[in-house]
Formats: sequence, structure tokens, C-alpha cells
Amino acid sequence: MKLGILINTARHLADVIGIAKAAIAKGHEVIAFNMDEGTKLLNDPLLTDLCKSKGISMCFCDHSATGMNISKESIPAGIICGSQYNNAVMVDAADRIIVL
Repeated sequence: MKLGILINTARHLADVIGIAKAAIAKGHEVIAFNMDEGTKLLNDPLLTDLCKSKGISMCFCDHSATGMNISKESIPAGIICGSQYNNAVMVDAADRIIVL
């Protein structure tokens, strides 16, 4: 199963990490997309270290990150700087979507 996680707030970091790790442990694939206030979490190594895990792909909305004054230089190369197109691709590819 592919699980999509749309992260549009900065309030649920522990939940995002716990859900992603639990899904991987069960052999599922995780696709995460950060947008709006969720891009603030891109400065937290607890979130960005997830991109090093096998089975997780991560992307964020460049427009949202720019609007939130997020420094993109510090974001690991494994996290794709994208757009709402990447969000649509995630929604299409995922079997289930969680919005946090």
C-alpha cells in the first residue's frame, strides 16, 4: 500500500513521524508532501531525516516555502522542491491519504 501524508500544519510532527515509521515497518510506502504552514517543519531534522529512510519519498511546495520564508538551502537534497503538481501526483499514486 502507498500512504500519502499531506502536511499542511506545523502542529503534528510527532504524529507524522510515528505514522510514517509505522507504515514503513509494515512494508508500506510513504509519500509526504509539505505545504502551507507544514513547510515550517522542513527546518526540523526530526522530519527531514525521514527522507533517509527506505520507502519514504518527500516533497514540498516551493510557493508555500517561499511564502513562509523557509531557507531552502538547508533542506536535504533528498526532499524534492516542487509544486502543487507534486501534491496531485501524490494523491493519484497513494492508496490512502492522511492530512495533518
